[in-house]
Amino acid sequence: MNILLTSSGRRSYLVNYFREALDGKGLVHASNSTWSSALEVADKAVITPLIYSDNYIDFLLDYCKKNEINVIVSLFDIDLPILALSKKRFLEAGVRVIVSDYEVTDVCNDKWKSFLFLNEHHINTPKTYIELDSALRDINEKIINYPVIIKPRWGMGSILVFRADNEEELRVLYAKVKREINDSFVKYESQSDPEHTVLIQEYVHGQEYGLDVVNDLEKRYVATFAKKKLEMRSGETYSAVTIQNDLLEDLGNRIGEKLGHIANLDTDCIIHNDVPYVLDMNCRFGGVYPYSHFAGVNLPKAIISWIEGAKTENLDNLFKYELGLEGYKDMVIRTCNSTSLYASNDIIKGQEEVELNR
Repeated sequence: MNILLTSSGRRSYLVNYFREALDGKGLVHASNSTWSSALEVADKAVITPLIYSDNYIDFLLDYCKKNEINVIVSLFDIDLPILALSKKRFLEAGVRVIVSDYEVTDVCNDKWKSFLFLNEHHINTPKTYIELDSALRDINEKIINYPVIIKPRWGMGSILVFRADNEEELRVLYAKVKREINDSFVKYESQSDPEHTVLIQEYVHGQEYGLDVVNDLEKRYVATFAKKKLEMRSGETYSAVTIQNDLLEDLGNRIGEKLGHIANLDTDCIIHNDVPYVLDMNCRFGGVYPYSHFAGVNLPKAIISWIEGAKTENLDNLFKYELGLEGYKDMVIRTCNSTSLYASNDIIKGQEEVELNR
């Protein structure tokens, strides 16, 4: 079984997790639209066209055929809906794409739709506005209070997320985010509704947590693994501790059953006055998954086992979860120069194909 991790970026640890899970039964390939550290550690790697290029899917299909890829797992939000819409084409080519249905990726990527989904299912989430005037009206009527959060409707990694403490800051930051979205990589998804690209969100204070909400490949809920976040940097969890919390596990169960995602749902939430609020949902491996993995969870191995026909009830050893483990992310410097960049024939081939297809 050969696996391709698309849009792999800096998630080199996931390359290692999948390689260990395969245990010599196949190779782990990594792709990205630019050079990245995950490509450096993969068994084979390729640089692809940009996700929104017309030939992106054709390029991946050709690469899968040439390299006998059996499974694709994407690690980036923008990649998910593109792959979801093409699952049938990949399946016809003998490739299993581990991605949720398009409707699920849309709910997670579009933070306004996330808000509507959570409200529809009576799951607590900060009050959110898609119109500046509506937010200002409710602030003036004391329905919500400053501070408020301004962020892109289609956003990730805390890019262009700001806090406003008064009306002047709100107006200035709202205009700033709306303007700068057009210079960021979220501009493509924002084109679907260019008049409503910015959200204003109620600020909820409290302890923040990260959840890995796991469903099997048939969308059935399996388990929730909660981490208490100890340190954050630019939207990334740099330190966390594994915990057990009934409120959060019940929350994960409800979301997993209602949303019907596949594999992992990376979920950020906060507990305020003993009430959990969902801040964000991403239907992919997220930044808190490594803390689950080092505590005993092995979702890459579970995905491979499910593909091979294993039943969840026979995979208990892959969902053990040691509590009270505190983890820290570290920085690793990798060489990336002309020697390493062109060391692999596969990488050279991929770059040549990209140039030809552009």
